[in-house]
Amino acid sequence: MSENVVHLHKHTDPPADGTAPTVLTVVPEAPPARPVPLWVRSGRAVKTAVTHERTLSAGRSAVRHSLYTFNGGRIVARRAWDGRTGSRYERMIRAAEAAGNLEAAEEWEERLQRFRAARHHRRMDLLHSPVEAAKGVAVGAGMSIGVLVALGVVMALNTGHVGDVITPLSATVDFIALLIRIVQIVWGPALTIGPFLALLALWSVGRKQQAAPAWALPANVRGSEGEPITPSIVVKALRDLGVPALRNAIKEMGDAGASMLGPITIAGCGVEVDVTLPSGVATNEVQNKRRKLAENLTRHEHEVFITIPEAARTVRLWIADSGALDEPIGPSPLVTDETLTANYKTGRAPWGQDLRGDAAELSVYQRHLLVTGLSNQGKTAALRALALWLALDRTVQFWIADLKGIGDWAMFDGIAQVLIEGPSDEHVIQATEMVEAAVEEMNRRIEARRNDPTVVFEPLIVVVDEAQLAFMCPVVGEDKRPYGGSKATSRYFMAVRKIHNQGRAVDVLMWQGTQDPTDQNLPKLVREGAHTRASLVVGTESQAEMALGDKAVNAGAAPHLLRQGLDKGTLVVASDGIAIPAGQASITVRTHFIDDDPAAEIAARAKALREGATTLRVIERDEERDPLADVATVIGDAARLRTDEVLKRLHALDTAVYREWNNGRLKRLLEEHGQEPKKSHGVMVVRRDDVARALANRDTIGSASASQ
Repeated sequence: MSENVVHLHKHTDPPADGTAPTVLTVVPEAPPARPVPLWVRSGRAVKTAVTHERTLSAGRSAVRHSLYTFNGGRIVARRAWDGRTGSRYERMIRAAEAAGNLEAAEEWEERLQRFRAARHHRRMDLLHSPVEAAKGVAVGAGMSIGVLVALGVVMALNTGHVGDVITPLSATVDFIALLIRIVQIVWGPALTIGPFLALLALWSVGRKQQAAPAWALPANVRGSEGEPITPSIVVKALRDLGVPALRNAIKEMGDAGASMLGPITIAGCGVEVDVTLPSGVATNEVQNKRRKLAENLTRHEHEVFITIPEAARTVRLWIADSGALDEPIGPSPLVTDETLTANYKTGRAPWGQDLRGDAAELSVYQRHLLVTGLSNQGKTAALRALALWLALDRTVQFWIADLKGIGDWAMFDGIAQVLIEGPSDEHVIQATEMVEAAVEEMNRRIEARRNDPTVVFEPLIVVVDEAQLAFMCPVVGEDKRPYGGSKATSRYFMAVRKIHNQGRAVDVLMWQGTQDPTDQNLPKLVREGAHTRASLVVGTESQAEMALGDKAVNAGAAPHLLRQGLDKGTLVVASDGIAIPAGQASITVRTHFIDDDPAAEIAARAKALREGATTLRVIERDEERDPLADVATVIGDAARLRTDEVLKRLHALDTAVYREWNNGRLKRLLEEHGQEPKKSHGVMVVRRDDVARALANRDTIGSASASQ
């Protein structure tokens, strides 16, 4: 029998018949893996167990609660020591001396002397107390026995049994024996449980004071919510601020550095504390370290506000709860309360909330208004919210120029007597002429006031949104006067200045909204003429000074430190029309946002109060005017209108055309069409029916002429 031979080596030459031999490759089996030593596996298991989150949490919890008990004992011991000795007064004296407050040091020294005198008196009383105590016990016991015997005599006389004389005395002895028995029973368990109760009390004190390292505290305390603000944390944050004089003064104060602090009080979504700085430390040195102070307090920069109150050498810190300023403040009362009304003279607009969480309400009575800030930060919404509230007072008139022209003020169609919408130079010209017409109305009112000091005028609010376009307008009029600019020949600038100078006396007020303020698009004389100045976030401190004034910024107002895009609708306001904490020059307000649909609903309520008022929309310059049709337009649905009111509305409609019109020119127009003004209650008026009849007659004559 033949056997097949398998060659285990490779032939270098191929076989002649082309058939390759079979090659068997032997692959050695991999050696078995070496077992991991027991000590390595044990080490890995121990490491995994030790570093596991549950183990870490358990360890932190054990350390935390142990230190609560230990440090609670230290706190109680310290309190007891302070109560028994004068160490507290001595700390206060050292702190006052380090702060340079000699009056406070003298006051604490007097308190220390009184404490020592009272303590000496108590100790002297202890020398005589044993004898007096013994006498008191003897007298008390004798009187008690006498009372009990007397009570027994009364009982014996009542019952006729002589043995009742000692009944009260024996009952008292039995009661005392019962008390002794109870004490004997309870004493053993009390000795066992007492130490545990004492430890529990110490733990409670330590837990309340968070007396444990930060790493051992619960996650919600050491994490996103920030550390609770305590006197020691505030003092440590000030000490580490990098101001040498402040650091050295705190070190000299020892552990009484908190004597610089006033009470830490809850203020809205944060806390507030006044810090009296030691001698040699200026308030602006702390103001300039706002970011570092915030980080020392485990807060973001925008969550700490530093202001300067009236008290000398004092800064006021408002420290927000971590993340609280990123939460919305809720809808405006204008949206939620459909019964809300407005009063121009006595009312206050519900504008938003201050940092304390209190309602921020603004009075607009006889106050010019300026709202500024970077683009798309809520300027128009803040300005419009005030106008929507004031629109609920039917006596208030509005002339509005929206130079953005995207419909932000469209809901005022039917409320405003003049509404200009558009960003072009032509719209800026119309807005300028509107403001100039307001100047003429102001002058008319001033003249009327001279003739009759008791006359009362309806408030006129002139609103120009995106006013920077008016100041920057390059167009020059036919009279060679530029519409924009800040020179004495600039038409918009001079018109606004005139209203700022005299308008409030006759209730003609200027409201302006502008963005990214500079000396070119917001001249100094105009911005300083506003009684209420409010700023959203701006880019630089110099812009903040332009928006609010140097005084407010030097006192702590910081719109340039707000966060662009994140603090939309947050305003820093300088005005006497809003409640500002005593000693501060400004207040930070988080305004309510009223969207377009709710704004339209509020405007509808205002229109219902005004019973169909007519809005005059300014037409384009190249359209030919029809005076008779314009008179019909300005009269609107009114049955009759005073001639001076008709002229005023014609001026607002097109100042360039009707600037020179007077009662005589209006009378001639009506007479040309077979009508004339008539008197009603002693006042010259134009009747709607007469104007309609004149229009009808003109159309009839025109049709007849065309047919011929």
